[in-house]
Amino acid sequence: MSSDNVRQFTVGTDDDGVRLDRWFKRHLPQIGFATVSRWARTGQIRVNGKRADVADRLEAGQLLRVPPGGEAKPGGSALRPSRELSEEELELADSMVLTQDRAAIVLNKPPGLATQGGSGTTKHVDGLLDAFALEGPRPRLVHRLDKDTSGVLLIARTPGSAAFFSKRFSGRSARKIYWALVVGVPSIDDGIIELPIAKQPGTGGEKMHVDEAAGQSARTRYRVLDRAGNRAAWVELHPLTGRTHQLRVHMAAIGHPIVGDGKYGGQEAFLSGSISRKMHLHARRLIIDHPDGAPLDVTAPLPEHFAMGLEQLGFNEADGAELPEPPAQDTREDKKRLAKAHAKQVRKERRGERRSRGDGPAGPGSRSGARSGRPAGKTSAKPGGKLGGKPGSKPAPRGAKSGTKPVGKPAPRKPTGGPAAPRGKR
Repeated sequence: MSSDNVRQFTVGTDDDGVRLDRWFKRHLPQIGFATVSRWARTGQIRVNGKRADVADRLEAGQLLRVPPGGEAKPGGSALRPSRELSEEELELADSMVLTQDRAAIVLNKPPGLATQGGSGTTKHVDGLLDAFALEGPRPRLVHRLDKDTSGVLLIARTPGSAAFFSKRFSGRSARKIYWALVVGVPSIDDGIIELPIAKQPGTGGEKMHVDEAAGQSARTRYRVLDRAGNRAAWVELHPLTGRTHQLRVHMAAIGHPIVGDGKYGGQEAFLSGSISRKMHLHARRLIIDHPDGAPLDVTAPLPEHFAMGLEQLGFNEADGAELPEPPAQDTREDKKRLAKAHAKQVRKERRGERRSRGDGPAGPGSRSGARSGRPAGKTSAKPGGKLGGKPGSKPAPRGAKSGTKPVGKPAPRKPTGGPAAPRGKR
């Protein structure tokens, strides 16, 4: 389209709810914020024929009018040009695809391939994404896997879907399931590891360690799928938080490093015999909400060395799918929804109390009717034990932190939903 002509764009579904200035950053990054602000201030940008402000949020289907011209941002650049990929790189990119649609591309990342580039790393997944940018914007990463970890890796096709998926990962509503072979057998078959993690000093941030004093909280659920005597175990891992190298640090911390993970397990992480020295950690399955409605549920086949390790230790891959799923953990979004629902219910009850006070014997609005009811704004029930907790349990003070919990403790049973115990007389 010529820069001498007025440009018109239809707001897509991926940009529904995005700010006007953010839309320009996504689709016309060569136009600086100062120019966009000036156009909006002088009425040159129109949304459905009306003047718009940079802070206005767009809706899908709206017609956006953009004037001709526009200066590039200082030090900025136009849309990133596609890199010319070799035939080998194109074949590798295509071979990794598990499924794809308008919003996402799901890859099965092989072990040994980095997710992103870095010092001395020239071959990585991010560098192969130009293979999927023949039409439309360049896809982008929304989460990562370690270089030596294989399995499900989600790529967002558009800026809008990237924002959608990123929110699910940060809100912990995305469910990630890993398989691993570990040295030895955990004493508890189904448990939760709660150990804070921090960067290990002197490693340049490339290695993590357990730090009870200054580490960030980290929680991992695990369960033993099968065992090969006392030599090794096949475990399923569910990271309930997303710390760097969390699964590797946690399993090494309880004395069962992941097979092949010399970084955290040392020489003890390598089994004798014909078991591969590659790391046996695989992102087996990902379950995440999808912008189009139905959740995305993808399972990645095992890499060759992992499948051979299972076979050599006498494990049957089919056994992993037959075990029942562990109970789901409440996510931040779940808790927010419950809190909103509770607040809505309280407001309804208060409105009901105000109506009942106005319908007393003395008639609506009478003072005697007001005196006969409870004071406005107070609820009749006093908090007892935890909602759905054990009878007689006391609620934890708001904001209080729990003390140190045992490593590898048994996973909690689902609450029975019993009534809260009333408090005693004061």
